[in-house]
Amino acid sequence: MAEPLGDLTRTHTCGALRADDVGADVTLLGWVHRVRDLGGVTFVDIRDRAGISQVVVRDDDALMTAVKRLRSEYVIGVRGVVQRRSDDTVNAKIVTGEVEVLAREIRVLNEAKTPPFQIAEDSPVSEEVRLRYRYLDLRRPRLQQNIGLRHRVTMATRKYFDANGFWEIETPILAKSTPEGARDFLVPSRLHPGEFYALPQSPQIFKQILMVAGMDRYFQIVRCFRDEDQRADRQLEFTQIDVEMSFARPETVYGVIEPLMQAIFQEIGRDVTLPMRRMPYAEAIAKYGSDKPDLRCGLEIHELSDVFRDSEFRVFKQIVADGGTVRGFAVPGGNRYSRSQLDVLVEQAKQMGFTGLIWVRPGEPPLSSVKALGEPTLRPALDRVKAAKDDLLLMAAGPGDTTSKLLGQLRLAIAKKDNLLNPEAFEFLWVTEFPLLEYHDEDGRWYSMHHPFTSPVDEDVDKLESDPGAVRAKAYDLVLNGSEIGGGSVRIHDAGLQSRIFTRLGISDEEAKLRFGFFLEALTYGTPPHGGIALGVDRIVALLSGESSIREVIAFPKTANALDLMAGAPSPVDAKQLRELHLKPQK
Repeated sequence: MAEPLGDLTRTHTCGALRADDVGADVTLLGWVHRVRDLGGVTFVDIRDRAGISQVVVRDDDALMTAVKRLRSEYVIGVRGVVQRRSDDTVNAKIVTGEVEVLAREIRVLNEAKTPPFQIAEDSPVSEEVRLRYRYLDLRRPRLQQNIGLRHRVTMATRKYFDANGFWEIETPILAKSTPEGARDFLVPSRLHPGEFYALPQSPQIFKQILMVAGMDRYFQIVRCFRDEDQRADRQLEFTQIDVEMSFARPETVYGVIEPLMQAIFQEIGRDVTLPMRRMPYAEAIAKYGSDKPDLRCGLEIHELSDVFRDSEFRVFKQIVADGGTVRGFAVPGGNRYSRSQLDVLVEQAKQMGFTGLIWVRPGEPPLSSVKALGEPTLRPALDRVKAAKDDLLLMAAGPGDTTSKLLGQLRLAIAKKDNLLNPEAFEFLWVTEFPLLEYHDEDGRWYSMHHPFTSPVDEDVDKLESDPGAVRAKAYDLVLNGSEIGGGSVRIHDAGLQSRIFTRLGISDEEAKLRFGFFLEALTYGTPPHGGIALGVDRIVALLSGESSIREVIAFPKTANALDLMAGAPSPVDAKQLRELHLKPQK
């Protein structure tokens, strides 16, 4: 039976007691973590989000009777005096391990059913069970540490932006649907039958309008929504640090965000070296096969076409003659691979989409999987990739970007297999100058690679009509360890240029006015040049905490099937609600 809280007032959290507190009368409030009955003495570990303290009960019949009631996850209050543990019982694994509390009173504030999984131990539990009982899962120390880190990251962010002249301004959650990219979540209007709001995929238009309004420097830690498939780094609803500033060039944004990253990483005691490396999109694709390359493992892809242009290997020679490319990279220590391991690697490459993969062992002479390749050709290729005698050269040929992207997949697979990705390293990279547009063969039209408000590079504007695929954008992504943690651009601030972009995207004047009319009109009232970025809070905190899934740093995430197992969402709604919204379900 639960006892009242009464006059119990917490004096310390369960993680606060230290040797300096010996002799102090204290009151602790929390959950029973463990109970260890040693006969004449019983130890109770009491836990709250700050940590664990050991409580000792001895030589008191009333207390011994009370402690026998205790079970895991009971909520209790403890009054007692702090005493030093003996040298042989000090627990160096916890910060309170030098002391314990000799109990004078134990009050059971609430009982608990036996949990469906261990709270005290981080033992494996199916994700379905964890999410169904998320309120219990969140009691586990690892999850509490993650949520605490998330809080510190957002607080550091707010302090940083406030100190640098930014205002936090809230933008609407019920907004206008502007279908472009991911699907919107739609909200039917009761007051306007047949019309809908949309939950924002980002505050993009509103933050640009804030620049039109002269707000100068804006930020917001904001919830966003995208109706898209789930994965380890994606949820239907997510949180981003949204930033916009007037009179900004890309370098202006870099200069604001890089010190922010320093402030955030100080929360885990890590230094961030500035300036961060920058790399154009075309170079990232060519050298790493990805627009979000993981730089921790090296394995840089090298251009080898000139080596094979006049070689005796007719396959590569013909590919180069037809405008294709030969590219490759060196695998550190790869010369130790056995022939069977190489065969597995070649088969893995074929499953990725390679038409063929050639390996070369350095030596005197070099040994290749293609007998037609001799030392006069192989030696320059080995030199180009800087392959040492213990390394292995891997090569493939075909269209340029396609070849690099396949090699990029392979380099990551090898890096993971050979443990080349140091979990303690953090490698930042700005990927810049993305293509403004990308062509989709399926419907024969151009699409924005980022969004239609991204400004083209000044010297490429004249190519919008004549060579749209060559137009670069003033766009940039911030990449960390192969994960895109932020993306942004300098925006279009000229109404005429914005209209040209819409035309290039196949958006008619009528459609543009319907979808973006208020924004286009705002551009005509003296809009300053402006730009910004959005940073993914979930991804940043997952990387900081060493988690492979953002679900581990979100308090109430959805499953891979977009379900909230704890609350039971989505769910049917009352027929009366549907009638009020003028909706009728389709069977």
